[in-house]
Amino acid sequence: MKDGPDIARIAALIGDPARANMLTALMSGKALTATELSQEAGITLQTASSHLAKLDAGGLLSLRKQGRHKYFSIANDQVAHLLETLMGLAAGSGHLRTRTGPRDEEMRKARVCYNHLAGHMGIVMYESFLRKGFLHVATDDLTLTNTGASFVDGFGIDLKELKAKKSPLCRECLDWSERRSHLAGSLGRSLLARMENLGWAKRVPGSRVVRFTKAGQAEFDATFQR
Repeated sequence: MKDGPDIARIAALIGDPARANMLTALMSGKALTATELSQEAGITLQTASSHLAKLDAGGLLSLRKQGRHKYFSIANDQVAHLLETLMGLAAGSGHLRTRTGPRDEEMRKARVCYNHLAGHMGIVMYESFLRKGFLHVATDDLTLTNTGASFVDGFGIDLKELKAKKSPLCRECLDWSERRSHLAGSLGRSLLARMENLGWAKRVPGSRVVRFTKAGQAEFDATFQR
């Protein structure tokens, strides 16, 4: 067998339905216990623990201990980006779960993708950044321009602090529901956090939905749609 990345191993880890359901649940960005993840996957705690051990060993999860409890979360932005891309491929191939109610429409409008804004509103924001020249797109690179840096600073985000972090500042992420790009990376994460701090929006407990207030929607539209 030829040397190289073991794609099959990673694909097998994600491909199991129970493990895929648990990974999807963790795309909310919230750390969950094995018990909570077993409920998400519809399996016993013992079976969930076995699956989680495999995902952890495969580098897809991060494990934190707090007292007697263990909390699992997505390992990093790269894993989250991979999962969102796979969701987009599944949706594009027609492999969609049955819609169960209004919340699904909310998911398509605005949701958290691990730690940044996704859905229609995430795409609107990303395309606004491109249209206004805030981002420069190269073949395999996405960079913040000087004009973009001025906007980010004016929006109340400490850009110097973001640049000092190891994680990428800007990253393009394929949105699963619309199969167009939204903004990830530390900047994407900070933009969503800033909107929450401003009171524009809040995350719906137990869901990936991000719900904007009426005033917050107006502020978002004025900032990113003009």
